[in-house]
Amino acid sequence: MSSVFGPAAGERTRALAAFAAVLAVVAASASFWAAEPDRVAGLALCAGAAAEAVQGFRRRTLATQRNAWSSSAYTLLLGLLVLNASWLAATALAIFLAVPFFIDGLRYALLAVRQLTAGESVWQAVGATVWNLAVAAAILVVGQYAERWVLGLAAGLRLAATSVNLATAPVYVQRDADQSIIADIAIDRPERLADTAAQIEQSEAERAAADRGWIAALLFVLLTIHLSRMGFDRSALGILSPLVAVIGDVVFALVLAYFVIVPVRLFARRVTRRLEARAWERVLAEPARTGVARWAEHVVRWWLLSRMRLAIRLRLARYSLNVALGRGLQIGLPLAAIIVASVPIWGMSWYFDTENWAAGMWNSWAAQRTDTWREAMVRAVVAAGQTTTDGRGFLVTPPGTDGSAPFSFVVIGDTGEGDASQHVLRESLIRAAAADEVKFVVLSSDVVYPTGAMRDYELRFWLPFMGVSKPVFAIPGNHDWYDALEGFAATFFRPEAARLAMRARLDADERVSSTTDAVIEDLIDKAAALRGQYGVPTGFQQAPFFQVQTPGFVLLGIDTGVLRRVDREQLTWLRAALEAARGKMVMAVLGHPIFAGGHDVAAGDEGFTAVRGLLREYGVRVVMAGDTHDLEYYAEVIDGAAGALPIHHFVNGGGGAYLSFGTALAWPARPATADWAYYPNRQEVVGKIATTTPWWKWGAWIWTREFGAWPSSPEWLSAMFDYNVAPFFQSFVVVTVDPAGRSVAIRPWGIHGPLTWKDLERSAQVMPAGASLDQAVAWVIRE
Repeated sequence: MSSVFGPAAGERTRALAAFAAVLAVVAASASFWAAEPDRVAGLALCAGAAAEAVQGFRRRTLATQRNAWSSSAYTLLLGLLVLNASWLAATALAIFLAVPFFIDGLRYALLAVRQLTAGESVWQAVGATVWNLAVAAAILVVGQYAERWVLGLAAGLRLAATSVNLATAPVYVQRDADQSIIADIAIDRPERLADTAAQIEQSEAERAAADRGWIAALLFVLLTIHLSRMGFDRSALGILSPLVAVIGDVVFALVLAYFVIVPVRLFARRVTRRLEARAWERVLAEPARTGVARWAEHVVRWWLLSRMRLAIRLRLARYSLNVALGRGLQIGLPLAAIIVASVPIWGMSWYFDTENWAAGMWNSWAAQRTDTWREAMVRAVVAAGQTTTDGRGFLVTPPGTDGSAPFSFVVIGDTGEGDASQHVLRESLIRAAAADEVKFVVLSSDVVYPTGAMRDYELRFWLPFMGVSKPVFAIPGNHDWYDALEGFAATFFRPEAARLAMRARLDADERVSSTTDAVIEDLIDKAAALRGQYGVPTGFQQAPFFQVQTPGFVLLGIDTGVLRRVDREQLTWLRAALEAARGKMVMAVLGHPIFAGGHDVAAGDEGFTAVRGLLREYGVRVVMAGDTHDLEYYAEVIDGAAGALPIHHFVNGGGGAYLSFGTALAWPARPATADWAYYPNRQEVVGKIATTTPWWKWGAWIWTREFGAWPSSPEWLSAMFDYNVAPFFQSFVVVTVDPAGRSVAIRPWGIHGPLTWKDLERSAQVMPAGASLDQAVAWVIRE
């Protein structure tokens, strides 16, 4: 067997080394320019791991091949850690970023010892040992003082070492490809197997076209599965998302093949090699048998031929990237397809499969562009005379709120899952919204999952809200921005404002988009048609933020986009609206919470801290947000502000998405505020998980329950234990405003109606004196 690589192998090696060097620079500098530096660094590491794995097939010896693949595995591990850095426990981040370097350092140290014993040169192995251990130590030190920079440092240094390895490792050229598969079996007179090996190699060549055919067919089947689940439209989002999911399936298949299945099979071959040699000697030496012995011989021969076929396939893959890709898909794709088809058993379907890779891609895109888009939208709407950025700008005026009589409104967040977890709350929502005193409904984040596309609005917004006859306003969540806010704007903006906003977004992107003026008109018409069919009143806003001004109360809906911040245009309006609200009680609804899971999540976030400071400056008394999928309450007392009234914070994201069980499972011993509460309580969460979790997930459940899922977090694994079966703990709130009494009452509802104090986990002082556990919960906030 000869190598398919010719003299160009060195050129390809240099290209891979240069590619890894560029990735190193990108990863190390991501903190300076990327909106999500951890995502950039993690993806760069995964790409570097792929480059090293590819070159591993060209290494000249089995030892250097194993070295390349081991190094690639550690780089991939580091990449996965960096991609999931936000879910790692704070105490574990630097430690686990250092672990791959430490393990790789020990691996090179052992290699140096073996080389020294064999009388070989050890300088390269010693250098790699010192480098990896030094980097591990540097990460541990830097991680204590500059957590923001440690991700880029770890990724950049790892990829720099990868680049050096790719540039210096000896690779195959044509004259080196003369090792024998048969010799590896170690039998006497191995030439007896020459014909068998030649026949297998010939059969592999003959079946190559058929293999490519069924791989292509399986990829097409996976594409149709993703199309059926994700939908399809003419937008870039609709066209690319299923393709990204298929690419994710391919990557997953290759990872399964070369990091799980092939290593296991090679290990099995290694430990049974002597048995294989003895079996070949027996099969070749003895004549054909009859009866039962004949069938036993057939089984043994089948086993031996399958081992030889695997060896030949892997040897061919060593010399050709094309063969390696095809072989990896042949091995891993069937298992990947099974996982795609059965993905709901792993947890929430959109969260755990490769379809979520597409959502992650759109998240990165939207994170970079949201502020630019929103600014352009606001300027266009203001320039057309639709509204202003002063204290009366972006005003919505629900009927029945302009006097001194009390009124109520519903706030519900993170609704758009479109499955049982959303629909189970529908009866309570319609009942609450139908009350005479309720004048309007507010959605506080993530109207439609997973990408905010218009094609998903009918099943995930209009149908679940059918029966709500009061005006509906909304602020978008991060998922609503993934389609550049097109579905949201068509649904919740006034038609002319939607038209102006979407055109302004196109201009901001230099018209590089699949969206055209005709598509914009089609989106607006589609929203109007659905509004007429389902009877849910929408289309009152001029932007993804708004205000309701009444004589004694002001509600501000503030869009915090993808990265928990506001742009300059929205900030100008917000400051003016707060100034106009002086002397009134003010409630703000944000896309992201300031407190969640018992922690102050605004700490260390410059943009979000600026929003928080502005709300504090103007004395906003109630701050509510979605994004985190549960119900939480915090009473924040401002340090050093003598006589200042507390700020009441609510997380209100339990309106239909999978629940954030991490709050109940990992509530801190010392929460961010002294007064707090959350729903569902720990007992109910543990009871549901213990009842509904299948046996094969109990290891993960015990690890989460007893050890807090360290080094990750219970929140990272929470979707794994949340199933679309009863009991459900979704929720929303009813807000009652009493202008004359200058008070606001917040009453949470669950799937069966108002929640009671016994439903909540809470600090002792949160429950009012004299209240009973069976009494409906009400937080009454007065000026």
